[in-house]
Amino acid sequence: MKHLFFLVALLSLGSTMQAQQTQKPPLHGRHWMAVTGKPLAATAGSMIFQKGGNAVDAACAMLAATCTMWDVLSWGGETQALIFNPKTKKVIAINALGVAPTGATPEFFKDKGYNFPPEYGPLAAVTPGTPGGLCYMLAEYGTLSLKEVLAPAMEMAAGYPIEAQTANSMERAKDRLKQWPYSKAVFLTHPGEKREAPEAGEIFVQKELLATLTKMVEAEQEALKKKKSRKEAIMAAYDRFYKGDIAKEFVRGCQEQGGLITEQDLARWKPIEEEPLHVNYKGIEVYKLQSWTQGPMLLQSLNILENFDLKGMGYNSPQYIHTLYQTMNLTFADRDFYYGDPYFTPKTPINGLLSKAYAKERAKMINPDRNDPDLLPGDPYPFEGKSNPYLQLMKEHQSLTDTSSQTKPARFVPKHDAASILNTPASEEMYAANEIDSAYMDRLWRGTTSVEAADKDGWVVSITPSGGWTPACIAGHTGVGMSQRLQSFVLDSALCPFNVIAPGKRPRVTLTPSMALKDGKPYLSFAVQGGDTQDQNLLQFFLNMVEFGMTVQQATEAANINTNQLWLSLGGTSIKERMPHPGSILLNSNTPEATRTILKKMGYTESFSERTSGPVNAIFLDTAHGSLWGGSSNHGEDYGIGW
Repeated sequence: MKHLFFLVALLSLGSTMQAQQTQKPPLHGRHWMAVTGKPLAATAGSMIFQKGGNAVDAACAMLAATCTMWDVLSWGGETQALIFNPKTKKVIAINALGVAPTGATPEFFKDKGYNFPPEYGPLAAVTPGTPGGLCYMLAEYGTLSLKEVLAPAMEMAAGYPIEAQTANSMERAKDRLKQWPYSKAVFLTHPGEKREAPEAGEIFVQKELLATLTKMVEAEQEALKKKKSRKEAIMAAYDRFYKGDIAKEFVRGCQEQGGLITEQDLARWKPIEEEPLHVNYKGIEVYKLQSWTQGPMLLQSLNILENFDLKGMGYNSPQYIHTLYQTMNLTFADRDFYYGDPYFTPKTPINGLLSKAYAKERAKMINPDRNDPDLLPGDPYPFEGKSNPYLQLMKEHQSLTDTSSQTKPARFVPKHDAASILNTPASEEMYAANEIDSAYMDRLWRGTTSVEAADKDGWVVSITPSGGWTPACIAGHTGVGMSQRLQSFVLDSALCPFNVIAPGKRPRVTLTPSMALKDGKPYLSFAVQGGDTQDQNLLQFFLNMVEFGMTVQQATEAANINTNQLWLSLGGTSIKERMPHPGSILLNSNTPEATRTILKKMGYTESFSERTSGPVNAIFLDTAHGSLWGGSSNHGEDYGIGW
């Protein structure tokens, strides 16, 4: 078998060397780069750069535009960001994730018959974080006014030609949207007709959202007239959203429809600027957000993979795929049990989890010849000089998993991306043949968007915003869709003692921007949509460049694998719907037959798709030539512009 491994590895490397052409051209720029989930939103970023704004200004404009376009998120969602500040030479982390509202306790949801907080509707909402996160980033690190930065989004709210992907998602979700009067009024522009959602190319108008954004800009401009500073004026707009008339209407609309969010919840919430986490991989410092995201899973994976000769294995050779899969299973096991809001107790043992010594011990657990379906969370506490208080709870955690009756995922395209992938309106019929498996995979891949920006002065921004995706419940007459992120909490400690829901607490989210420095200078800024697959795909993107010498565009388009041996973070109403699928692996349809045969013998259950990664967006900072390279995957509608 070793000879076959070597042969397939050589074939894999050969195909990589030949794959110089990409389906989308790489982007090149000298002055700035803007990449995000929608072409019009990338244009919004370019407009701000052309006005003289920096990368933070442009990123905020793209964030506002994607929210206005409902690019699998809205204004009531959450924002997570990494920013490289060239003045301090440091990476800054922005935590603009909302919190569980007053009354959101395990008992509340259990009394209503829930095993997890619901997927949809007002009871799925955390407090909105994106308006506050945008205002904070702009005030602290941008240069332009809120009025200038929101101008493209406001013009779009007044009416823009809607694209097929979003319009079709509204049509598919129309039965659910009709449950919420404010959503119905916004999204279903042709009530009573066969197609009630907008058509592709139709001018989609959001008068109430425009009124909300106008109120924020008015607050800023009034403050400027009173001789307030630029920062103070932007934060006056922040206050109007979280403490003024916008907040009152948001809460009224939320509670009218059965939600829990109070005015005090909004007034108490604040974005947090915090220290990012990072590890060194072969001389490259890789940065992620803290354990309120799944981001440290990528860092743990890099620590483990340092113990293997990945380049020698060959890109997507059987042994490489196996090593990646086993590594990700180890780190997902840790994520699923240990990650949670670091501002609450118990606190994630993050120093132990990111210890190189801990990674070496975890690496020893990888069987080079077979998949291990029973990989458990490790014990990082001794690597912090402590004793683990959760050993008994870990046994209970494992006992919750009974995979004997599970079906295996088949060929899959995420519902929210089907229209753009197939270039036709998606229909429910395409999933009917495999309803259970498609539902599982859709929850695994449930998406967001990403925003990447960089400029000639050294500012670099990576954002993975999300929440309030279609079908979104709009809060009153604000035009703002509420987040659905509450579903990422658990109600029982045996699932994850660090992520049990509590008022004021942040759920552990899948959202995970990334940044890397080399020799103290920005090297890569990268992010992707795709639920639990995000850090799987970002890990492989990073290795594609660092280990296999791909360009940034080649790396975004390269074939990835996905593991399903993890607890889902989104969707599902039962333990069974969220539990791991051991040995289940998603491979690219072009995977060689020899590789498929070897992986089957190693205990894998294979499924295949032409799409094995969410749309990766990235910027490579070419310090050797003083230029910027932009990469945007050939999946979905993600797009970039550089100059």
